[in-house]
Amino acid sequence: MRSANWNDYELIDTDSGERLERWGDILLIRPDPQIIWKSGKKDPRWKTAHARYKRSNTGGGKWEVYKKLPDVWKITYGDLVFRLKPMGFKHTGIFPEQAVNWDYTAQRIREIKAREPEREIKILNLFGYTGAATLACMAAGAAVTHVDASKGMVQWARENAVASGLEQRPVRWLVDDCVKFVQRETRRGNRYDGIIMDPPSYGRGPGGEVWKLEEQLFGLVEMCLPVLTDDPLFFILNSYTTGLSPSVMAYLLGTLLKPRFGGFVSADEIGLPVTATGLSLPCGSTAIWSNEPV
Repeated sequence: MRSANWNDYELIDTDSGERLERWGDILLIRPDPQIIWKSGKKDPRWKTAHARYKRSNTGGGKWEVYKKLPDVWKITYGDLVFRLKPMGFKHTGIFPEQAVNWDYTAQRIREIKAREPEREIKILNLFGYTGAATLACMAAGAAVTHVDASKGMVQWARENAVASGLEQRPVRWLVDDCVKFVQRETRRGNRYDGIIMDPPSYGRGPGGEVWKLEEQLFGLVEMCLPVLTDDPLFFILNSYTTGLSPSVMAYLLGTLLKPRFGGFVSADEIGLPVTATGLSLPCGSTAIWSNEPV
């Protein structure tokens, strides 16, 4: 699946472990370990980038700024507005390849609202980061509960909602441990029509213990089953962990959700089209359980 509907984002070229990207009017060069090819830098804009993120041999890295770079700038995806800034560890605040999932959730929600205008559709976005998926669901008419353990990320998501003119839509912004939150929601009897889960590859448990996603993912998904309604719309699982192939993620969702809800499971790599070559750069995987064919 390729996120090809962008105007304000473009993956211009890839070469020798780096990607050249356009974010609105800003050109950035960022590292990507999957880019193992040396195809030559075909686009002259490699030489005019505003900044490049350089990894350190001792871990981490920093931005090398070549031109005046705004502290914060905005880009749009349809009616959604995202505030961007250069962060530590090469990030900017959104993952543009996820736009295929924003489109999918928005379409499903709008279809239901068109058939049942008075129905409240409740979506739970776990590990919600800066809120792009949350905004897509809000704009489509859903009431969203957005959960992330980082206070800064939740505040950023709120700012994106304001920038998109969605601040009056029904939403709960929660700074919380996702596992503990779901456990409490189960006890409270709260239910959701859809769940979006984008857990980190590595994390720490409530007691500070280090965990790896591939070892914990089954339990994370299983934990969410009691907070789904009797006839949920979708469960979306994203992963950037190389050890979790789309087929593994699809099997996991099929094992846990189909016996209880029936429905359909699909999974694929998600990626971005590269302007210079017309090829696609893989950027992780998504598995989707749905009550209708995907």
